[in-house]
Amino acid sequence: MRGSCVCGACRFEADLAPGTEFHACHCETCRRWTGSVNFSVEVAPDAIRFDEPPAIAALRTSDWAERTWCARCGSNLFYRLTVGPKAGWMYLSLGLLDDPGAIPFGGEIYIDRKPETYALAGDHSRLTKAETEARFASQD
Repeated sequence: MRGSCVCGACRFEADLAPGTEFHACHCETCRRWTGSVNFSVEVAPDAIRFDEPPAIAALRTSDWAERTWCARCGSNLFYRLTVGPKAGWMYLSLGLLDDPGAIPFGGEIYIDRKPETYALAGDHSRLTKAETEARFASQD
């Protein structure tokens, strides 16, 4: 999968694992970071290659993750886990991909934090804040 930020300073190729799905996060941090729901796809640390040294800025935004963006154009890039056995794994913003429609939807997390004014259609998993954080804790 190829993709880039708006200005092209962060062009990349990512090898997605077979069966990879994208997910929607409704936590307060993701909502503030994206301005809405955060759609992202999981990428292993060694499965992404940037065309040239990228202009990435980062900020630690929780006890377990940091969020990144292009330092030139401000495009949200990914959040990266910073602790546990999956430290270094990234959750790449779906909209950066050249062909985001090629990845199926897997479900929503922090569903109990979602604004009531919208809903994602279809039959998929919906985890609450407690369920999501229990899943993160089980990865320690």
